[in-house]
Amino acid sequence: MTDQTTRTVQLARDLIRFDTQNWGGGRSSGEADAAAYVTDVLASMGVASETFEAAPGRATVIARIEGSDPSLPLLVVHGHLDVVPADAAEWSVDPFAGEIRDGLLWGRGAVDMKQMDAMILAAVERILASGRRPRRGLVLAFFADEEAGGIFGSQWMVRNHPEVFAGATEAISEVGGYSVEIAGQRAYLLQTGEKALQWILLRARGTAAHGSQHMRDNAVTKLAAAVAAVGAHEFPVELTDTTRELIARIAGLLGTPADDPDAVAERTGTISRFLRSSLRHTANPTMLDAGYKHNVIPSVAEARIDVRPLPGREREAIDAIQALVGDEIEIELVHGDVGIEHPFGGALVEAMTASLGRHDPDAPVLPYMLSGGTDNKALSELGIAGYGFAPLRLTPELDFAAMFHGVDERVPLDALDFGTDVLEDLLLTY
Repeated sequence: MTDQTTRTVQLARDLIRFDTQNWGGGRSSGEADAAAYVTDVLASMGVASETFEAAPGRATVIARIEGSDPSLPLLVVHGHLDVVPADAAEWSVDPFAGEIRDGLLWGRGAVDMKQMDAMILAAVERILASGRRPRRGLVLAFFADEEAGGIFGSQWMVRNHPEVFAGATEAISEVGGYSVEIAGQRAYLLQTGEKALQWILLRARGTAAHGSQHMRDNAVTKLAAAVAAVGAHEFPVELTDTTRELIARIAGLLGTPADDPDAVAERTGTISRFLRSSLRHTANPTMLDAGYKHNVIPSVAEARIDVRPLPGREREAIDAIQALVGDEIEIELVHGDVGIEHPFGGALVEAMTASLGRHDPDAPVLPYMLSGGTDNKALSELGIAGYGFAPLRLTPELDFAAMFHGVDERVPLDALDFGTDVLEDLLLTY
């Protein structure tokens, strides 16, 4: 059993104990206290940092560390300090207590993504304490507001303070480098792409009237039909370079043909919910808003839809939704962000693969596309190529996909220490 007091575990537990819930729309507990903690940890290593506030309490921490080879471009190593909300009544533990139980660290952010923040800090601390330097210079970034699209975090930093990323060409962050079990063999998913993001509003209009009237021009009825159509729609499988290679490699491990990508992904177990979503556009209704009184038919009804198009195909996905709901339903883009996709090759991919191999030999590394998004999207505006690499060696019984934004979020303690070792290796060798 891993020592529960290892440095990475301590850091992750401390960070979980800061309530940094982010509801979106500017409503947040704020990241200021967690940012101050990170600043103090960096200062204890002798690393100066700067805190930027896009709005009161919405804090991002940036630090630069000199590398041993100044001829190399810088690497951005980043995480975010905010978390999605947690309803304590649904959890079996206090989501902000950082409880350690059964060899796991429990709490909101244990997976998404205060564990990576802790691994970054612990790996850098270990390197500097030994008198060494990372091979290339680093920009460490701990962003605010990632869970609401980075409006008060990475996007704001890129547009208002791009100078802090000067000299950087690549980045690593969540969500990749973690293990899955396929056909009884452990493999690692290295994230080389992210789907695009389109948060849209469906709006139906009708005639306001008393609830007792015979009314066919009912905004709620129109909206309900539109939401049902979107929610029931299954977009076709359309492979990209990343997902084509992923499916081929998984099929090879399974010893099965790769001609039915959905079926191949389905055989990966719990992680299939991530992989199948990367094979197509997706659109999920998430919020409804209509009316103000039980006996009043409202003139307007609205629904929020989370649309995740394949990279570069945003317009195509929205047009398909418009065709589904009909021209009478208005579509408004509330927030949009780009998709990204990089080749499964090159020096950084080779270095990440090699670092994993040194700590878990014979486990293959596979490319994959994240169905969600990270702050790498914002960094791409500066020409920085971002990859998902928060390495974790997980046990097969842990439903890792369910941990993201789920109830009873938790991560094995020894996975945190494994990830710190791999990150240290990467930063020293790349």
